[in-house]
Amino acid sequence: MTAGHTPPAPQQVVVMGVSGCGKTTLGEALAERWGCQFMEGDRYHSPENVARMAAGIPLTDELRRGWLLTLADLLGQAHAEQRALVLSCSALKRSYRDMLRSHTPGLQFVHLHGELASLERRMQQRTGHYMPASLLSSQLQTLEMPSADEVVLSLDIDQPIPVMLDQLQRHWGHPAGVASA
Repeated sequence: MTAGHTPPAPQQVVVMGVSGCGKTTLGEALAERWGCQFMEGDRYHSPENVARMAAGIPLTDELRRGWLLTLADLLGQAHAEQRALVLSCSALKRSYRDMLRSHTPGLQFVHLHGELASLERRMQQRTGHYMPASLLSSQLQTLEMPSADEVVLSLDIDQPIPVMLDQLQRHWGHPAGVASA
């Protein structure tokens, strides 16, 4: 931190986007830079939802509801405690994002987006995740791009993580905390 610079008030951030866009990678890096907690939203899916997705069956709004409410509660608790938190969550629809916002005033979103070829390549390269590449098309069909009134920062996934982190620092006015790579 630079001399005379006041650290920002704690805030909660959701890194959103379709499967394979890099939510976890950016979320972990952002939390590390800010010195706060990162939560992987996928870890809060019910075993039934995980089994459905692993079998290539897309989730419905109703099946996502309990998961989203759990994440909203986690964000709301962090807000109430004035604790900074970075959470990864697909947040594909406006109604999902609104549900998360309803528990956390001032909640910020970062939307990771990219070309289909980049997303497919990433999904094929990753290991150890239950979400099959076959569900990418379903997620893209479900995705409702954030509208201007949502004030969501969109970042292209083909940028290096340090570049994205620097963009986030400039956008929110946080001190860098670490040297840019």
